Amino acid sequence: MSTSSSSAVERDFKRQFFKILFIVFVALLVCFLLFFVNHNENNKYIMKTLKLNGSAEAGDSIFKMNCVGCHGITARGLVGPDLHSITQRLNDKEIIKQVRGGLTPPMPSFEIDPVNMSNLLKYLHSLE
Repeated sequence: MSTSSSSAVERDFKRQFFKILFIVFVALLVCFLLFFVNHNENNKYIMKTLKLNGSAEAGDSIFKMNCVGCHGITARGLVGPDLHSITQRLNDKEIIKQVRGGLTPPMPSFEIDPVNMSNLLKYLHSLE
C-alpha cells in the first residue's frame, strides 16, 4: 500500500514540476518575443533616421528646445556631458539609442521622429 501511495506522490510531483517548467518556458518565450519585436522596431527607426540627411540649423533648434537645460547653450555641458566631439566617441546608432532611451541617468528618454533625430545628429556632427 505504501508503494501505490508513493507512486501517486511521484506522479503529482512530476505533474507539478512539468506545469512549472511549462509556465517558465512560456514566460521566457513571451519575453524573447517582446524583445525581438522591440529590437526590430528600433532597427527600423535607426535605419530610417540614418537614410535622411538632416539640417544642422533645425537640429540646433531641437537642441535648444530640449537639451540646453543639461548640456548648456553651447553644448559644453552642465549636468550632462560636453557634446563637442561626441560623434567621435559614439557612432550615430549609439547616439540615437542614447537620445531615445536615455540610457545614462539622469538623461530622460525622448520620443523624437526620424526627421528631427536626423536634424539633431547633423547638429551634433557640426560641433566637432
